[in-house]
Amino acid sequence: MKRGGSSDAPLVWSSEHGRICPGCGNPAAKCSCKGKQHRPAGDGIVRVRRETKGRGGKTVTVVAGVPLDAAGIRALAGELRRRCGTGGTVKEGEIEIQGDHADLLVAELSGRGFRVKRAGG
Repeated sequence: MKRGGSSDAPLVWSSEHGRICPGCGNPAAKCSCKGKQHRPAGDGIVRVRRETKGRGGKTVTVVAGVPLDAAGIRALAGELRRRCGTGGTVKEGEIEIQGDHADLLVAELSGRGFRVKRAGG
């Protein structure tokens, strides 16, 4: 099967099989990596930083490097949002919490057994 574009790009659609899993290369219905847990590579330290850049002056606290799978990160994000009493989201494996809650999040994550560092200023 010939692919267009870059030769190292994974195949994601086939007219014969439909959607293709980029992880294992099988059709989505026969995906062999669906049930496996994927842990992101990292040093095992959760970093908490405050960001305002590109957000219209609004402050967001970002939690990066959480050693959990995607479902675990989403569940943790929900618990942290409730703990802070504010909104937030998960983007590209990082948890974003609205407002400056870095101190509260460092204490909360340390209490949950994560190795936590405050990043940035």
